[in-house]
Amino acid sequence: MASPAAVVTGANKGIGLQIVKELCKKFSGTVYLTARSAQRGKAAAESLQKDGLEVEYLNLDVTNVETIKQAAKYLRSEHGGLDILCNNAGVLFYSKTKEDFPKEAEETIATNFFGVLNVCEYLFPLLRPHARVVNITSGVGHLKYIKDDTIKQKLKSDTLTVDELRDIMQQYLKAVRQGDYEEKGFTGYPDMYGAYPMSKIGVTALTRIQQRMFDQERPGDDIIVNAVCPGYVATDMTQHKGVLTVMQGADTPVYAATLPPVSGDAAPSELPRGQFIINRKVRKFPGS
Repeated sequence: MASPAAVVTGANKGIGLQIVKELCKKFSGTVYLTARSAQRGKAAAESLQKDGLEVEYLNLDVTNVETIKQAAKYLRSEHGGLDILCNNAGVLFYSKTKEDFPKEAEETIATNFFGVLNVCEYLFPLLRPHARVVNITSGVGHLKYIKDDTIKQKLKSDTLTVDELRDIMQQYLKAVRQGDYEEKGFTGYPDMYGAYPMSKIGVTALTRIQQRMFDQERPGDDIIVNAVCPGYVATDMTQHKGVLTVMQGADTPVYAATLPPVSGDAAPSELPRGQFIINRKVRKFPGS
């Protein structure tokens, strides 16, 4: 019988590493942590192995499609499928100059949004019935940052498609390169979070689309996708200014990753599906 497997991206430190630790306590299977740096990823996995946890390093860089393909191939070969996927990898630049902003925006959107999109493209076909997907997002991904009402309404729409969302993100990057992103109703420098809000708006919108697609294409398989905000956590990303510990930050992602299975003939599930979750509670898409 194929053995259960979970994958947590960007998990060599911070919230991701804590999610891995907590999943090892709750999930009966192998938990894979990924990291952009193979050296740091392997070191993190070895440290957890010494503590007796069933953790392995998986070579997967969310910005490198070839590594994602190889990771998918490995998981299919070793496990025959995937049971939990936590898209945690992300970057945040505190934009200090307008000159640096275009490069920072490119990396932010490539990692935080397109990285999630790429991982899902190759790992979603591996998802078994009752699989759980957690897309780490943020309350900073608030629609108040979108001044163009047409774009804002599209992002809130229940019929938004992946292609339309991808196009919006490309429009944003084009506007950043041209330097007229504010005139076109987008956010960026001089806001301290730069392109981060836009990237997380994209992740939350993508989550809603993904749940809708699973409900339509695999209606009896009980696959659940949620967008989870871990809160303001003291990590390198927040320059350790956050008010929550990594254990507190990992709580809701792990909750969403381990939602109990629902059988096909059961009553309609009360579990969150395609939702924005913070502190284990469902909230509206920020700004909607």
